[in-house]
Parts: sequence; structure tokens; C-alpha cells
Amino acid sequence: MTMQDEKAALVLFSGGQDSATCLAWALSQFDRVETIGFDYGQRHDVELRARQAVRTAMIARFPDWAARLGPDLMVDITGFGALSDSAMIEARAIEMTEKGLPNTFVPGRNLVFLTVASAHAYRRGCYHLVGGMCQTDFSGYPDCREDTLQAQAEAIRLGLDEPFSLHTPLMHLTKGQTWQLAKDLGGDGLIELIREESHTCYLGDHDTHHEWGYGCGTCPACQLRAKGWNAWQKGEAA
Repeated sequence: MTMQDEKAALVLFSGGQDSATCLAWALSQFDRVETIGFDYGQRHDVELRARQAVRTAMIARFPDWAARLGPDLMVDITGFGALSDSAMIEARAIEMTEKGLPNTFVPGRNLVFLTVASAHAYRRGCYHLVGGMCQTDFSGYPDCREDTLQAQAEAIRLGLDEPFSLHTPLMHLTKGQTWQLAKDLGGDGLIELIREESHTCYLGDHDTHHEWGYGCGTCPACQLRAKGWNAWQKGEAA
């Protein structure tokens, strides 16, 4: 399958809240949706298992979306992850660096993700790439910024000589607004799916349960997810 399909999308899918919401968004927009994930040696590798749990639940609970959801691919890029000394890779305390960035930053991660995803999308004939990057609530990562991602998208279009479109539906949303988007897309059923099946915690805690889902409750990812949930519950996510 090499010809591009204007109604097909490839979702960069980690198994977290944002990518689960983006998967639902893509399934509401496109006729054929496939997913791709990356094992880069992340210490919270429980998210790799959450990916399949989210996909399975989507198929079981949303029959209309099930008919659109195509294959998944997991790509091993642990060699790339080994180049980083990030707290996302190594077991150490999460803190700010002298550069003003959190040490959970994996340099170039999203750029690599998009490059690898675009090669797979080219082969699969998917015209659209969908990612959960967000610069509103982002954790200081420069490769989550819209200008960075659009520059990468243009490089992909030029390098592959294909008119790929990059969609980042969460780019200007707060985490509370992301919860609301999930509700708009799939109602309470999607909210429950994301709470119970997705994984965001940087420390890989999928045993401790909170109102907003599983996680340690103290890492930056958990704090952001909980803050967004609380804002949404209070009606402050508009």
C-alpha cells in the first residue's frame, strides 16, 4: 500500500491520556486509523501495555470506531533512548536542570517520533499524522511547541515529497480542556476508558488509583493530569 489516502491517519500512540484522546479524535475524523508506538527505553514502560488495553477497550466499547481502527506497530528505538541521560530513561529524581528544563526532557524525542512515523505512514498510505503534543500545559519541552512541530512537518513533506498533514488537536488546550474534548468525543464511556486504561505516570505506578486514574500522584505528569481533572470537574476547563 503506497498511494496516499486522504481519509487515512496514523496516530502517534503512547497509551497515555493525551494520545488516547487523540486516537478518539482521529477515529471521529477519518475513515481509516492506524497507530504507532515507540519503545525508547522509558522507565514507565507500563504505558506500552496500556496502549493495547486502550485499543482493546476502544474496539469493545465503540463499535463505530472499531470498524475504522486498523493495525498497530510498535517500534524499538531503545538505541536512541540510550543517547539521553533523561530521568525518563534512568531511575533518578525528577528535577529542573541548569538549562531551565525538567530532566525528563528527552532531546529530539518528538522529532524522531515524527520522522519514524512518517516513514511508516508513507508505506501504509496514510495522508495524516496525529500527535498529542501540547504547548499549553507542556512541561518545558521545546519539541512540543507548535513552531517546532510545523517545521518538522514541512521537512517531512519535502523529504518524502508527499503532502502529509500534521494534526495536533491538543496543542492549545489545557489538560482540563483535554478531558472535556474526550467527553465531547465519546461521552462518559470515553472518560471512564481513559481513567481506567490509559497511563501517564512517569514513575510507572499503575497500582495506585485516584479519581483521575492510576499513578504515583506526585510526578509532574500525575500532577498535571490531576490538576486538569479537578479543573474540569469544577467547570473551570472552558
